[in-house]
Amino acid sequence: MLERLLHWDREAFIYLNSLGIEKYDGFWTAVTDITTWIPLFLLFFALLLLKYPIREGLAMVITSVLLLLFVLWFTDFTKEMVARLRPNNDQQVNTLIRILRNPVSFSFFSGHASSSFSLTTLVFLFLRPKFKWAFLFFLWPLLFAFSRIYVGVHYPLDILVGALVGILLSILFYKGFARLRALYIQ
Repeated sequence: MLERLLHWDREAFIYLNSLGIEKYDGFWTAVTDITTWIPLFLLFFALLLLKYPIREGLAMVITSVLLLLFVLWFTDFTKEMVARLRPNNDQQVNTLIRILRNPVSFSFFSGHASSSFSLTTLVFLFLRPKFKWAFLFFLWPLLFAFSRIYVGVHYPLDILVGALVGILLSILFYKGFARLRALYIQ
């Protein structure tokens, strides 16, 4: 069963990666770069600070940063334990794909997917009572995560599991925040 799943994952990756068009390489390279998204992070934090009393908004920002740090640690820990080669480093795959980036760390699961979905989900949970359109924030992690397939460094399962882990961890942090808020913030 696992072999069949990994085979599907590899075939899906090769297909999706092959859809890349050279004309758009610059766009996807920019999308996959974390620094491109710094203005969005600042917007997230500014909205939290503007829409909530300062103490509560600061607590939300701190919770978001702590979540990101935990997700990054957990992702790196998992990558080292699983030790799945990235497609760009796998000799059975790398001759069949377009490669725009060449990281050497392991692949499973995607840190881009886990961190972007965790931050977005937490900010969404914080801001959904204040903004009807907060669901649009999810465009960022979708683009960010897909870019990892486009540039040749993550399989679809890396992305899906990373997104799921990010969402679940953000829900846990949100529930923890809600408990602490009831005790200390209000």
